[in-house]
Amino acid sequence: MDESDARWISDTFHSDCPGQEVMEHVTGRWVPLILAALAPGPMRFFELRRRIEGISEKMLSAKLRILVRDGLVARTVEPTTPPQVSYELTKLGQGLSRPFAQLVRWISAHTPEVIAAQQRFDHSANPADQAISSL
Repeated sequence: MDESDARWISDTFHSDCPGQEVMEHVTGRWVPLILAALAPGPMRFFELRRRIEGISEKMLSAKLRILVRDGLVARTVEPTTPPQVSYELTKLGQGLSRPFAQLVRWISAHTPEVIAAQQRFDHSANPADQAISSL
């Protein structure tokens, strides 16, 4: 890591750093799932929507627009009637999708453990623990 890389990492913690906007764009609920879904290859809009259950068309459209603007996803329009639009990861997006795919795998593998921990916490007899959960 050179000196300029260290500056960006340090600056990301400051509120006026553009890295905070990037952080906001890539850490929402849907973006990791969109990037992980696109990792195997291009998909059309409705394929993505079917793959990511629970996301609305409006939300998917908004998130894809941001990802295209940020250079993480490429949007291709085929000149057919009606036009066919597909989305695929750019090289930059591929680099980001790898840790997100790993995150999705980790969540899938460890969800039962997290749920068990939540249940233990929720049923704890310690009033201090209960006070923390009500914050």
